[in-house]
Amino acid sequence: MFYRPEDGHGLPHNPFNAVVSPRPIGWISTRAADGSENLAPYSFFNAVAYVPPQVMFASTGTKPDRGDTKDSVSNIRDTGVFCVNIVEYAAKEAMNQSSGPWDRDTDEFALAGVERVDCDTIDCSRVAGAPANLECQLTQIVRLPGEANFVIFGEVTGVHLRDDCVVDGRFDVTRFQPLARLGYMDYTRVTELFSLKRPEG
Repeated sequence: MFYRPEDGHGLPHNPFNAVVSPRPIGWISTRAADGSENLAPYSFFNAVAYVPPQVMFASTGTKPDRGDTKDSVSNIRDTGVFCVNIVEYAAKEAMNQSSGPWDRDTDEFALAGVERVDCDTIDCSRVAGAPANLECQLTQIVRLPGEANFVIFGEVTGVHLRDDCVVDGRFDVTRFQPLARLGYMDYTRVTELFSLKRPEG
């Protein structure tokens, strides 16, 4: 099968997200300029650089009460900071609850029953008890082709690791089983690891 996206795929559901998978989920917490809280998951998320450590997430689509984007991007535009909270399998229901198109005044921490604590290096909340949190300072927002596609880049200014996830000096993902997004309404979790030694040239 071959198709050009501009012509459509002819399938019952768009296969694009299923092709590019699994994708890590960045559970992005932001605090608006007025102090209100927001928490939303994004599966177009990843690390992009080591030194200094940097991450990105992409937001697509709009909300009627936010103009050309969604709450997370709007808040980051105003404040210049955000926190990436890593989603464990045990938090899947709370993560999903926070993903709805809620009104801008809705506090998704409260809605989903997620405990929050203040970040250390930025003026923002983070998910208490998450396997890891990455406190980020905005570096740039890039507008992509399309009606409402934005990529947000941030430099990591603080890292929280949950103590039980650090084993023999390594961050052990099997301790919390990271949740990952597939296509359609599908998810997966990491339960097994294997290692490959990189060839030496």
